[in-house]
Amino acid sequence: MKVLFYTREFPPYVYGGAGVHVEYLADELSKLMEVDVRCFGDQDSLNGNLTVKGFPYDNPAFADSNSKLKAVFQTLSTCIHMNAEDSNADVVHCHTWYAQFAGIVAKLCYGIPLVITTHSLEPLRPWKREQLGRGYDASSWVEKTAIEMADAVIAVSKETKEDVLKHFNVNEQKIKVIYNGINLQEYVVTNETSTLEAYGIDQSKPYVLFVGRITRQKGIIHLVNAIKHIDSDTQIVLCAGAPDTPEIAKEMEDSVAEVKKTRKNVIWIDKMLEKKEVIQLYSHADVFCCPSIYEPFGIINIEAMACKTAVVASAVGGIKEVVVNGETGILVPLEQQTEAPFEPVNPDKFSRDLASGINTLIKNKALRETMAKNGRKRVEDYFDWTAIAKQVQELYKSLT
Repeated sequence: MKVLFYTREFPPYVYGGAGVHVEYLADELSKLMEVDVRCFGDQDSLNGNLTVKGFPYDNPAFADSNSKLKAVFQTLSTCIHMNAEDSNADVVHCHTWYAQFAGIVAKLCYGIPLVITTHSLEPLRPWKREQLGRGYDASSWVEKTAIEMADAVIAVSKETKEDVLKHFNVNEQKIKVIYNGINLQEYVVTNETSTLEAYGIDQSKPYVLFVGRITRQKGIIHLVNAIKHIDSDTQIVLCAGAPDTPEIAKEMEDSVAEVKKTRKNVIWIDKMLEKKEVIQLYSHADVFCCPSIYEPFGIINIEAMACKTAVVASAVGGIKEVVVNGETGILVPLEQQTEAPFEPVNPDKFSRDLASGINTLIKNKALRETMAKNGRKRVEDYFDWTAIAKQVQELYKSLT
């Protein structure tokens, strides 16, 4: 069997959870079958069963295009280029809307069965209009078309499955829930501290950690607003880069600057770090915080849990299926607006509740240690890539 992956992200160009997912799933599947990855970039490699080929994204033809529409035009162009070379794959598997147009073309032109993994859903990410303008209508159309014509849809959580059924015309029998996974040998506690030293993190003091992109979805502004309610002796480490828009980048800068006027132990690492560096941060953090307002799965939570760190996270989406409240962490209720943009009804209360959960764990070492132990076991029991790849393989077999 051979599978063709279409994806925007693939190493070394990974900036989000979907990219992490594709990297590890491709690696595990390559132990079971041929995997042909076509992605955005300049990659060109062959390693056993795994072939990776990058396709240019920065097309000079769109140099003078509308700044918000440019990304959409370049994306659609790259998706066409990804199909220029024929494929003898048995299945084509797409990840995120950026690559879904390539899957649409492959199914229509080459007759290859199409699988879509729903890492997120455009109807539930209305803030994307800030980034794409009217291009958000185009991305939404691509996603809807791909999902509704797919031969199978992988939902990364049970709640995501319900969201697919609510927002798209899809036969429920075509949807299979398969969780994200993690490499249990890579994500382990380390005693290395070079990253902490490089960024001035005081190892004699506790710290709460955030890892993620600067985007509405990840809720980082709500965590920044919670800082004033967090115990003053607790360091705040924000490993946050890749802002969606200049506007949210400015909002982040202003919010952090305001907090730093009265608090010196806020450390903002404004770039995406290498995995080994992030594993160090996870390993030595006392609490990991995931304040997302929308999260189909939340792979960062299992990364933290694998590194034996207790989690404080918003009780939304797939997070509720990953973090067990009171056992591996604390889930913070989030009452959201029922209409877009789905922000908290009471942002101040949400920020205070995040701070309360963080303070509870910082003050209770025994509880933190119990949750850390439970978290690692839960990851080992439910989120091992080896077992997940076999589930995906079985799905492929059902389509051929």
